[in-house]
Amino acid sequence: MNKYDYLIVGAGLYGAVFAREAMDAGKKVLVIDKRPHIAGNVYTEKIEGINVHKYGAHIFHTNNTKVWEYVNRFARFNRFTNSPVANYKGELYSLPFNMYTFNKMWGVVTPEEAAARIEEQRKAAGITEPENLEEQAISLVGTDIYEKLVKGYTQKQWGRKCTELPAFIIKRLPVRLTFDNNYFNALYQGIPIGGYTAMTANMLDGAEVRLEEDYLASKEAYDAMADKVIYTGPIDAYFGYSLGYLEYRSVRFENEILDKPNFQGNAAVNYTDAETPWTRIIEHKWFEFGKDAEGNDLPKTVISREFSSEWKPGDEPYYPVNDEKNSALYERYRKLAEKEDHVIFGGRLGEYKYYDMDAVIAAALERTGNEI
Repeated sequence: MNKYDYLIVGAGLYGAVFAREAMDAGKKVLVIDKRPHIAGNVYTEKIEGINVHKYGAHIFHTNNTKVWEYVNRFARFNRFTNSPVANYKGELYSLPFNMYTFNKMWGVVTPEEAAARIEEQRKAAGITEPENLEEQAISLVGTDIYEKLVKGYTQKQWGRKCTELPAFIIKRLPVRLTFDNNYFNALYQGIPIGGYTAMTANMLDGAEVRLEEDYLASKEAYDAMADKVIYTGPIDAYFGYSLGYLEYRSVRFENEILDKPNFQGNAAVNYTDAETPWTRIIEHKWFEFGKDAEGNDLPKTVISREFSSEWKPGDEPYYPVNDEKNSALYERYRKLAEKEDHVIFGGRLGEYKYYDMDAVIAAALERTGNEI
């Protein structure tokens, strides 16, 4: 008999939720991760009293009441609202695109004036059915906003011209003819008090967790330890890249501790011009209102500049490039995965899918409901 019911490869959100549900059902699990920490890309590390998002900003938001109630079992959430700012060569604009943005860009005051200006620019561009990201963006917000606040940022983010990117990437872009600065149109939103690492640790409470363990380097030995494997790593890596590499965008971070209480006055500032090499700067303390756990103002601050880059083997994969070529390649890997009857592939890398955190949790809960 195997020692474990489930070997869970990856201690991120998908793996942690699966582990929690399996343990609650009386199953024995082993969780392994090749990193030296749990929590995957939502890992937070305390620096100068600040919970620093080491793999980029993560803001929990959902309309799924079941998921919201679930995560609140493992953490209390603050009332953080995501209201990023766009910096175009020193000009500051509100994100999401709303009446503050339109007033700053065009001097318009009423929603009717803003809508008329967008429609005028859409017609001038001759767009009826948008065929790429550029055309989709212009049809949503007009040429002026596209040129200043979308084009440079998007091309830095994806490493491709906007005319070469599919329209669907930007269809979720929030555009509002109101003064609402809340980026996410979600019923529930916030940051776990104490950070995501503490929340994930609570999910994994009682599980056997081994860090700095590389599943693929000793696959046969690990497979022999459990009846079933929950694999949340890259699906192409599982199959030894036998059909080729799936493409990702990666992110490099430059972190800095500053001896001042306030650098930019906001958690996220996007740099939308093409010349600035970074896409945005995160100031982590503003996710928790600039205070420590006891409510004291923090004298220092930690910032992270984010640089988007093309992924290559050895880099951290962040954003799947869900274009036609990569979607077709993933489909071939998915068919291989279906034949692995002792393995469940899950999460952002296992399913080659861009997942918000709530969707990862919902998917893991659904899978455990069907499995256990």
